[in-house]
Amino acid sequence: METGIKFKTVDEYIGTFPVATKKIMQQVRKTIIDAAPEAEEVISYNMPAYKQEGMLVFFAAYKEHIGFYPTPGGIEAFKKELSVYNSAKGSVQFPIDTPMPLALITKIVKYRVKENQEKASLKKKK
Repeated sequence: METGIKFKTVDEYIGTFPVATKKIMQQVRKTIIDAAPEAEEVISYNMPAYKQEGMLVFFAAYKEHIGFYPTPGGIEAFKKELSVYNSAKGSVQFPIDTPMPLALITKIVKYRVKENQEKASLKKKK
């Protein structure tokens, strides 16, 4: 990916990658949208991101993996399932040369929607 570009849309971001990577990113994008149909698709930190009652998840493509960023809560809740991947406090790396764990991504996104909705309803009660 060329650096220095400020992306305005997810299509613009995805368009800068090789065909095989684009295909994988479109799968991840569709999976996120299907799991959180009310989420708003935006560019944040110059990568695709999804907002619903706050930020849900981000993703980005790299040479050898797709970075998926479901915040620390999303990583912690699925620590066991994510243990086979390189991960950090708020991120996980899915290797590009293996099938994307779309069912797991769906579960994480749905979890993040619920987590954000719970936080938002607590704020409204105050």
